[in-house]
Amino acid sequence: MAPINATDFMNRLNSGEQLNLLDVREELEYLTYNIGGKNVPLSKLSSQLDTLGYNKTDELIVICTMGKRSETARLLLNETGYVNARNLSGGLIAIQRDQQ
Repeated sequence: MAPINATDFMNRLNSGEQLNLLDVREELEYLTYNIGGKNVPLSKLSSQLDTLGYNKTDELIVICTMGKRSETARLLLNETGYVNARNLSGGLIAIQRDQQ
């Protein structure tokens, strides 16, 4: 599924839409700054796929700092049946850049 850019993502989030978010950064990164969602570090994702709690057909937006780890996670999710996993292009840095 096509990635989502920071502008479209923030427009949807700010409109109050309930989005399924998966933040794949390490726990300390998540605790330092996050925009919500479930935190499952990429290093632990493959062992926690069965406990994610998301429907495999629902849109799932994967987040990290710059979009690299989240793209890796998106590929893993696609391989395991998550058909609507999307990467946040540019990650949280792109969101912060858009808000300046």
